[in-house]
Amino acid sequence: MEEVFQNEVIKQILLKYRTIWAIGHAQSVLGWDMEVNMPKEGITERSVAQGELSVLNQKLILDEKFVELVEKAEGEELNDYEEGVVRVLKRSIKIAKAFPPEFVREMSEVRSKATMAWAEAKQKNDFKLFEPYLDKIIELSRKAADYLGYDEYPYDALLDLYEEGLRTRDLDPIFEKLEKELKPILDKILEEGKFPKEHPLEKEKYDIEAMKKVNLEILKLFGYPIGTRGRLDVSPHPFTTEFGIKDVRITTRYEGFDFKRTLLAVVHEFGHALYELQQDERFMFSPIAGGVSLGIHESQSRFWENIIGRSREFAELVYPILRDSLPFISNYTPEDIYYYFNTVRPDFIRVEADEVTYNMHILLRYKLEKLMINEGLNASEVAELWNDEMERLLGIRPKTYSEGVLQDIHWAHATIGYFPTYTLGTLLSAQIRTYITKDIPDFYEKVQRGEFEPIKEWLREKVHKYGSVYPPKELLERSFGEGVNPKYFIDYLKGKYLR
Repeated sequence: MEEVFQNEVIKQILLKYRTIWAIGHAQSVLGWDMEVNMPKEGITERSVAQGELSVLNQKLILDEKFVELVEKAEGEELNDYEEGVVRVLKRSIKIAKAFPPEFVREMSEVRSKATMAWAEAKQKNDFKLFEPYLDKIIELSRKAADYLGYDEYPYDALLDLYEEGLRTRDLDPIFEKLEKELKPILDKILEEGKFPKEHPLEKEKYDIEAMKKVNLEILKLFGYPIGTRGRLDVSPHPFTTEFGIKDVRITTRYEGFDFKRTLLAVVHEFGHALYELQQDERFMFSPIAGGVSLGIHESQSRFWENIIGRSREFAELVYPILRDSLPFISNYTPEDIYYYFNTVRPDFIRVEADEVTYNMHILLRYKLEKLMINEGLNASEVAELWNDEMERLLGIRPKTYSEGVLQDIHWAHATIGYFPTYTLGTLLSAQIRTYITKDIPDFYEKVQRGEFEPIKEWLREKVHKYGSVYPPKELLERSFGEGVNPKYFIDYLKGKYLR
């Protein structure tokens, strides 16, 4: 196989970069362990370890000789892969230069402590336990925006951290269109009643060990390499962690009822994992290994969760697996499973929201984050505003903090600016559906037969194999000839739910 990195300066850069990569690798392992295995009091030392590693990582990225090499490479004749290395590293250097070491250390330690405080606050339904940490995170996020710099809004600096080149001016028209279009669609679906608001399977209790077996069987169908390159574990909030191209792990949670929650979480996280597993292996240990952005990443997970996982064909495919492990499934048909997977109603929990209402949950968070960063909204005001906005958008009001402001881990991780990428990914998943069904006309028949290899190969060729070589907007133009367009998603909803 031909080497992708041939330029001598790039080779020198990559040699130095291996240590930076190794620190990131170690931090990923520590982060995964904190969510999955670590005893509660371990946070005291873990937060310090993560803070020190963050500072060391920053020091190595800003090493004078390393920065000089990256600057030297800019003047060289480079191929696309090498240009990708320079672009990604220039961006990393710019971000690292922006933050003083003491800020990096403080942010890392606050994140670790806030994560544990959030978990306790959610469990006890006590926002006051998390409130001081959220205030600190808002304060540090505003500082981060100032350090990074911006042209229009402080929030833009944070958006760009998660989706290269993304700005408020890109998002406002998208969310305005969604807010205008989704409410009439939702009202009509509820009025017609073809897709149920509730389903008896939501209350059916399941045996957790039996459900673990179901999830593993579904991952086996998809070809997820458990034991060789992957794992499935349990955490309070489902997530995917990539330690490298050869080690990509996912988690889910088990609540003991409403099995679609854990099943669709696994399908969702598999989409993330597949993106990392199908990178070009020649990128290993380099800055262009890994998904290019959270929006592109989310398009992959939402594609598997919604376009595949909520399809009638998938319900038929997994029905025998469900019936073999969950005794109550014998009382239902594959068609029942399909409608169970596609209940439509305003609900409180984002990760359990249906396709129709999901983006309203993101719109709520987008509005609050803009207020936090641009307008100085304090943590004490957030919970009530959350409830007001939920009532305005979906007509329901949370009765507890756990089903309201405390439901997501993201603010505890200080990832303000992250949420809008979920909507970008959801919209893109519908666009990808349009593109893939043109190239693979029997796409849904393949899903029904469990023939996922051609689908995975198509995704690899269009998105996965490029890693971070191209910025997100350029990748979309190269592969699909257009950027994010909410029209595809609106048309998809109308075609599926209002026929």
